[in-house]
Amino acid sequence: MPSFTSKTFLAIFASAASVAAHGHVKNIVINGASYQGYDINVFPYTQNPPKVAAWTASNTDNGFVGPESFASPDIICHKNSQNAGAHAVVAAGDKVFVQWDTWPESHHGPVIDYLASCGSQGCETVDKTSLEFFKIAEAGLINGANAPGQWASDQLIANNNSWMIQIPSNIAPGNYVLRHEIIALHSAGDLNGAQNYPQCFSLVVTGSGTARPAGVKGTALYTASDEGIRFNIYRSLSSYPIPGPKLIDGAVPVVQGTSAIVSTATAITGTVVAAPATTTAAAAVTTTAAPVQQTTTQAPVAATSTAAAQPVATCTRAGSNPARPTRCSGLGRRHARQLKAQ
Repeated sequence: MPSFTSKTFLAIFASAASVAAHGHVKNIVINGASYQGYDINVFPYTQNPPKVAAWTASNTDNGFVGPESFASPDIICHKNSQNAGAHAVVAAGDKVFVQWDTWPESHHGPVIDYLASCGSQGCETVDKTSLEFFKIAEAGLINGANAPGQWASDQLIANNNSWMIQIPSNIAPGNYVLRHEIIALHSAGDLNGAQNYPQCFSLVVTGSGTARPAGVKGTALYTASDEGIRFNIYRSLSSYPIPGPKLIDGAVPVVQGTSAIVSTATAITGTVVAAPATTTAAAAVTTTAAPVQQTTTQAPVAATSTAAAQPVATCTRAGSNPARPTRCSGLGRRHARQLKAQ
């Protein structure tokens, strides 16, 4: 009878959690400093996990939030999310480079980014249901000539499973939650078939901006019947209606490129505003995908990932159409639904 140590037990949990392989954000990079994300494979099983700028969540299966839960707090920052215990600092006008551990090629869809003010109390204690999100960036269909098309998610894969976000330069200083989200549309032809993967981070924004845009509560961002939520991607497309509110004034398209990691940084607790000193020197790391414009024009975009091989979700296929995945392994539930011909 083999004996199991606590480390072995943790490793088994981590292995099981990674099987789903639908992805989560492993870190964010600001001005070359890398901040750790919420590690769903380790932190939930650790007695005293480190305080990071990423919000916690119980999506240890790398799962999603479906349209049937759009009115639930789960859609705000993922399942059973709780406030981050710390924050990172970024200047208005600067960029945040978000790095996912992996993303499956079959899960085509838009990438959308929001901010919400936490007010003077800070984001460590704010009630998430009171947050009002305004959209600062969006990218959807890139080329819809050949189903299922090329999407912002394909740009993300080509850019080493990473995404560049620019904080608008006109945003007033303060405490904000950055809500970064991919919506997978591979089963969205059916009602409740879309799959939302929101990820949240607490930021302190500095600068001299004055804009305090109005926002929408997370539970009111989408409905199951929105045109961009219930949407069949298995046809020739000339456009796609990105769901959610309109972009705010001051939002600018971001060229998807790279961000070198030159150091690691520890997220800040309390009311400190200055960016922390870097804690660990690291070799510069860059991705090799060519920068691509984050727009919804029809220019073709290469979607070949240069990331090292990682476990990805595997899907069985529907009927004779190889483009339509119906079920993805690793979630212990039906992950994608049979699409009806439209």
